[in-house]
Amino acid sequence: MKIKYNYVVIEGNIGAGKTTLATKISEQFNARLILEHFADNPFLPKFYSDPGKYSFPLELSFLASRYKQLKEELVPQDLFRAFTVADYYFMKSLVFAASTLEGDEYSLYRQIFYIIYGSLPKPDIFVYLHLSPERLLNNIEMRGRNYEKSITKEYLQKIQESYFAFFKQNPDNKYLVIDIENVDFVANESQYRKVVDAIFYDEYPAGMNTLIL
Repeated sequence: MKIKYNYVVIEGNIGAGKTTLATKISEQFNARLILEHFADNPFLPKFYSDPGKYSFPLELSFLASRYKQLKEELVPQDLFRAFTVADYYFMKSLVFAASTLEGDEYSLYRQIFYIIYGSLPKPDIFVYLHLSPERLLNNIEMRGRNYEKSITKEYLQKIQESYFAFFKQNPDNKYLVIDIENVDFVANESQYRKVVDAIFYDEYPAGMNTLIL
């Protein structure tokens, strides 16, 4: 069956499995894969140790690096790949900034974001992997990144709320929110196929669509 999308984004909270799912999809369908280079950001460990001091430089650096990567990797056509799948989109910058910035800093950041946002290609569908903060914390602990040890349930809850606020404020996009609380698409191949079938073979209107697997 021919894939109906040219550009698919896998989104979700920290520890939701975005990179894993995007990678598996790219391998199955011979898709071009775009992964975020978050580990290269020098402000990230500093932010987790002192959020008040490093929130604004962190978010600005992510804004710049995400724009640069997406502009460079999305514009050239790849005739040998069926479509493009990414483990993040530029909107992630505003989602996280809404959780970390306040007042004038957030207002300024939001203005800059929307100036840049309009110049990037839009995905055909945003897939959001939904997990409870408890499950996310467990996944974060299992992967064992030192700079993530200070992440709290409250912080993850704020990020989740920021994602849904963005979805509601930008209803022209197509969002598929998949509740994977009881799904392990890494270890269980049949559950992975259910996720893939939901993304590629069902039809969804613009706005937010929800699915519990």
